[in-house]
Amino acid sequence: MFRTLLIANRGEIARRIIRTARSMGLRTVAVYSDADREAPHVREADEAVRIGPPPARESYLNVPAILEAAQKTGAEAIHPGYGFLSEKAEFASAVEAAGLVFVGPPPAVIRAMGDKVEARKRMAASGVPVVPGTPDGVRSIEKALAAAEAIGYPVLIKAGAGGGGNGMERVDDPAALRERFEAASARAERFFGDGTLFLEKWVGGARHVEVQLAADRFGNVVHLFERDCSVQRRHQKVVEEAPAPNLDPSVRAALLRAVVLGARAIGYRNVGTMEYIVDPAGRFYFIEMNTRLQVEHP
Repeated sequence: MFRTLLIANRGEIARRIIRTARSMGLRTVAVYSDADREAPHVREADEAVRIGPPPARESYLNVPAILEAAQKTGAEAIHPGYGFLSEKAEFASAVEAAGLVFVGPPPAVIRAMGDKVEARKRMAASGVPVVPGTPDGVRSIEKALAAAEAIGYPVLIKAGAGGGGNGMERVDDPAALRERFEAASARAERFFGDGTLFLEKWVGGARHVEVQLAADRFGNVVHLFERDCSVQRRHQKVVEEAPAPNLDPSVRAALLRAVVLGARAIGYRNVGTMEYIVDPAGRFYFIEMNTRLQVEHP
């Protein structure tokens, strides 16, 4: 067990991690940019280190500066919180390469589940239902048209490296797909650095249900029950309700079993969240995973 924990974040999540770490008897190290010099998380940690000027890319996304801060303070572990570097496999790998503990999933799992096409493959291979769609990424309109014909319109165009609803677009016929495919690929390349797309069947009238989970390094996985996140604006959640109202008990039980099954199959460790859609008939499908502490964790 490590004794000193560096929190590579700021704001309320850094404060909550500091509070919990202190209750566990751990020494805490905060990092801050010039803009956050007087922030509460800086005052509350046992030690604080400046890592750069206000722009995030020069401070909270500055991996060498964060690792140097850990080395200077004798930190043995780094907690990324959420946002910033929390879902960057390269950061997790750099932390481990420096001989430190990354408080999160293994880098390979972060990388695999961050790739939406690979995540679908992993879940399907483990027996977890996924939305009917393309098994691989699609880079040409010809392949997209053939795939959409096989899936059946309407379909969703989704970015392989996207998330949070970004880079997602519904098309209802071949003409719309022809019109929007290249633009969607260019947008994905611009936003995510990868223009690979994939298609999924549009599931009408679906609910968005998420399940948080926790897993240890011995293969033990527990779910923390579900919440309904269907009330959204521009693909961003507005209201979440737990437990999910009017969800058939048998559907709930099957979905929660699928979460545990999927997490165990990919060798997950630490906490995370799996996102599903549930159609009006009670069929549920995996859509993506957040390989980090959820913003709205309980």
